[in-house]
Amino acid sequence: MYQPIHFNPNLKEHTIDLIIEGEPIGKGRPRVTSRGSFAHAYTPIRTKNYEKLIQNTFLSNYTYEDILQGPIEANLTAYFSIPSSVPKKKKSILLNNYEKHTKKPDIDNVIKSVFDALNNLAFVDDSNIIKLTANKLYSDNPRVELHLKEVKYDILKT
Repeated sequence: MYQPIHFNPNLKEHTIDLIIEGEPIGKGRPRVTSRGSFAHAYTPIRTKNYEKLIQNTFLSNYTYEDILQGPIEANLTAYFSIPSSVPKKKKSILLNNYEKHTKKPDIDNVIKSVFDALNNLAFVDDSNIIKLTANKLYSDNPRVELHLKEVKYDILKT
């Protein structure tokens, strides 16, 4: 028998806030190499190193017991450094977000690298993420700020 569910604001929310220092890196495409008649796919080393940094950042702030298991709302902001070729006059425009970061990497690739690294650490699987807000901005301090909130639902008694 179907039982309707609803959001219950009285249940304790579990959250994870994470700041990943350094330039955000998008998920690299898998590379393929062949040895004889065998093909082997591998993740680029730059992507592997960034995912390891994310995992180490998580583990230095949280434990495996902090894993989120239900539906999750995520808010991710990627802060990119300003290129050194940008004139000082334009730098303040970028820092005040009057001009947005529209260069590579794509925001979806940054999201993919962060969420893939946090699978089985911060949450059971990134398929649990039901709502996502993401931004790309400029900053003097490149980083990724991530806020995850487990959404609590109750089954209505009828």
